[in-house]
Amino acid sequence: MPEDVPPMTDEERHSQAFEPELIADPDERAAREARNGLRQFDRVIELVDYFLDPERPFRLRSSHLLTLHRQALDGLSNYAGNFRPAAIAIGGSKHQPVGAHQVPEAIEELCDYVNDNWTTKSAIHLAAYCLWRLNWIHPFTDGNGRTSRALSFMVMCIRLGYRVPGTNTIPAQISAGKAPYYKALEAADMAWREGKIDLSTLENYLSHLLAQQLASVHDDATRPRK
Repeated sequence: MPEDVPPMTDEERHSQAFEPELIADPDERAAREARNGLRQFDRVIELVDYFLDPERPFRLRSSHLLTLHRQALDGLSNYAGNFRPAAIAIGGSKHQPVGAHQVPEAIEELCDYVNDNWTTKSAIHLAAYCLWRLNWIHPFTDGNGRTSRALSFMVMCIRLGYRVPGTNTIPAQISAGKAPYYKALEAADMAWREGKIDLSTLENYLSHLLAQQLASVHDDATRPRK
């Protein structure tokens, strides 16, 4: 990790957009976010299972991103399942996302990269690219992190050709402690500012989380049944 990337806490990196809240009560909003998170993960699994059929070759499309976002922000945002209509800032980050008018083209480029490199890049690399690039574009008024993590996990599973087993999933691990995640995103942002794609920090981070998820399978297999 480069020394000039400052450490971040979980609260420091966040989207800053102006949108009226549909649910003002914090407890009610938290409950809705939790329900939506489960629905979004269910949708990820549905898409993974759908594209594991060899007769349905996978190509990433913007509609997949919009579907995942709609699940996460349903009832929480007027823009659920839609790209943001205006500029946005990321608090705690030096990166300024692209203008709203550039979002559709940037998303097309993200999809093209994944599709063009589907057979030549590893599952970890493609998952890391989705995780970073969607956050870099920041196409939504809210829910960019949730959608990028869901997309990344979906792409990893489809590229591997099976659901990654384990209860301690990669998206859940990221949500539980976001500081290393933010640092890895900032490292990729810094490399991009220098004109290159370097996802090594993010790939190493995802590799560690993948090992932790798979370790949960071993723990389940060796734990006595109560």
